[in-house]
Amino acid sequence: MSVRILLWHGYLLSGTGSNIYTQALAREWSRAGHEVVVVCQEPHPEHFDLAGAEVIRPDIGRLLPVFVVDRYEGLEPRLLIDMTLDERDRYVEANARALRELLPADLVFANHVLLGAPVGAASGARFAVKAHGSELEYAIRRSPELAEWGRQTLTRAEAVFVGSGHIREVLEDVVGHVDRVYEVPPGVDVNDFAPALRPEALSRLLEEARRDRPNPANANERLPDDGNAERLEQFFGEDGPVILYFGKLLYNKGVHVLLEALRGLEARALVVGFGDYRDELEAIAPPNVLFTGPFEHRHLVHAVPLADVTVVPSIFPEAFGMVAAEAAAGGSLPLVARHSGLAEVAAGLESEYPLEHRGLVSFETGNTLDLADKLRRLLALSPGERLRLAQAARHAVVERWSWASVAERLLDPLRPAA
Repeated sequence: MSVRILLWHGYLLSGTGSNIYTQALAREWSRAGHEVVVVCQEPHPEHFDLAGAEVIRPDIGRLLPVFVVDRYEGLEPRLLIDMTLDERDRYVEANARALRELLPADLVFANHVLLGAPVGAASGARFAVKAHGSELEYAIRRSPELAEWGRQTLTRAEAVFVGSGHIREVLEDVVGHVDRVYEVPPGVDVNDFAPALRPEALSRLLEEARRDRPNPANANERLPDDGNAERLEQFFGEDGPVILYFGKLLYNKGVHVLLEALRGLEARALVVGFGDYRDELEAIAPPNVLFTGPFEHRHLVHAVPLADVTVVPSIFPEAFGMVAAEAAAGGSLPLVARHSGLAEVAAGLESEYPLEHRGLVSFETGNTLDLADKLRRLLALSPGERLRLAQAARHAVVERWSWASVAERLLDPLRPAA
């Protein structure tokens, strides 16, 4: 039975995990025949395939509460913990008003404990909340007052979703016990992220890079770097294995650990992403590293099959290892720091690996030597061995984390009892 869903998200539809999550949910629910309205701050929804979902951008004024300071077109981001009570209340009411104007609906699905739970509660509609981890670790954990606000508003939610057992534990640790918590991991578009022959993948990646909007002097960090097509063609025109990182360029993401591990390794690295740590990373990177700025989904689905290994070196707790799952779906062997939600993804991948290779899925967090050793061992495998591991990793993703199954599982606890 189809339903009308108001999908509330306070941010954009690309660039970070919760943004991609929102985009994917809108697309999958729409494909499943549901009527979906996305309420967010994305200024260019026409750039995304949402399978017919409508996008509404409410007027919230200039102030945007964030967990990590970033740049947003036409908005003034401010850390949630630095906002006054009046500023928070105005933001919640502006978004709740937009939702009320879109009622009736069967469900409001709100991202982030804060400020998703307060917005959902103020809408007056039946609502569920997805906890993403960023608000818990970067904001709520640092403020008892925010923790209490989160706990009180979550008690009014029909369901609270977490992406991993790790985030379930963090949620309880930060805001206290919450009823009706359901563990549903994020998903991967296994049709888009799929293995491809190298010449075909490279041709399509270069085609997408040539379509990029101009970015003179790389002034806009949210756009791919100028001249990427030529630089990528030269990079992939050289022989030798390729190691990929894609994600935010923040200290907590541990990219510096990867760059240090590359020294003395006979491999090149492609570093994809944006963030306030990029300058420092470029300063310490060995010469065999290419920085590209951020890639969109249309780039990544072709870049991943070109990489022998994709590394997720985060040194801070992660809700889920989405990058690792996407890499595995696309035929690139994932190698992750073993902690938090990343460890759960590693366990899922290991369950499909031959016993003798299960140690090559993860490395000790922050340990450059262990990472370098695992990379050497992966790259030393024969092409046939790497192919068998890649096939096993993709099978794990298809069975556990496809978006179609995730979108359906999110609605299961919210359906009326038979």
